[in-house]
Amino acid sequence: MKTSTLLKWITGACEAFLAIPIAGGAFVLGNGWAPLLFMFIFHLITLVVSIRENRFFVGSILGLVTSAIGVIPFIGWIMHTTTAIVLLIDAGVSSGTDKRAKLAKK
Repeated sequence: MKTSTLLKWITGACEAFLAIPIAGGAFVLGNGWAPLLFMFIFHLITLVVSIRENRFFVGSILGLVTSAIGVIPFIGWIMHTTTAIVLLIDAGVSSGTDKRAKLAKK
């Protein structure tokens, strides 16, 4: 599995957690908005790795935008949900591509 695929699984799972209305919001507020800064940096790292591995990176860009506007309660929830879906689908497609590439080498 490529590093970018693993990072997309992790960032997608984190975004899915932040998309849980009460739990995600309480986590962000309880930590003084630091989770949004952390996710911004994590999405930036995933973006760089994805570009270096010549992989799709739209989910990471969406994650950067989400982290920036995630402070808006209802909009943040919609963005976290959308970003989680995009990243997890991208990670799943990338996992399938990785498996097919491995089989082709054999």
